[in-house]
Amino acid sequence: MIITGKVVATLHYTATDDNGQQVDASPEWEPLTYMHNTHGLLPGLEKALEGHKAGDQLQVTVQPEDGYGQPDAELIHKVPLTAFADVGPLEVGMQFELESEEGHGEQFTVTAIDGDEVTIDANHSLAGKVLHFDVRIESLREATSLELEVGHPLEGILE
Repeated sequence: MIITGKVVATLHYTATDDNGQQVDASPEWEPLTYMHNTHGLLPGLEKALEGHKAGDQLQVTVQPEDGYGQPDAELIHKVPLTAFADVGPLEVGMQFELESEEGHGEQFTVTAIDGDEVTIDANHSLAGKVLHFDVRIESLREATSLELEVGHPLEGILE
């Protein structure tokens, strides 16, 4: 069996940036399980996994366009410091989640504090970064009919 169609794949991975800094990884005791071709992974990583089999190890470089995209200037805003009155001491690097007008959770990071003005950035922290993945494919299986219906693997949910 190879990764294609709606195969469910379980894998371990480590992701680093161009400086070799680890930015993400699957814990050794909890590999990542995803259903192929359902947008469960970064497009560049999912495309690179196509055609591989259990036991394969590969290194994949994902450009920003096939990862988290380029930073979007429209997602950077200046807001009054008073908007954080209930937070306590505010520091650069703090992350918050707000509910958008559509009701979705939007995460942002405080990137600057200048007097009574705070700059927040809602871009993904890895936007604009080239990512390097070391991947080891542990297992592959056909998706169940229920998984095909819901569009993702159900490991750990129904067990």
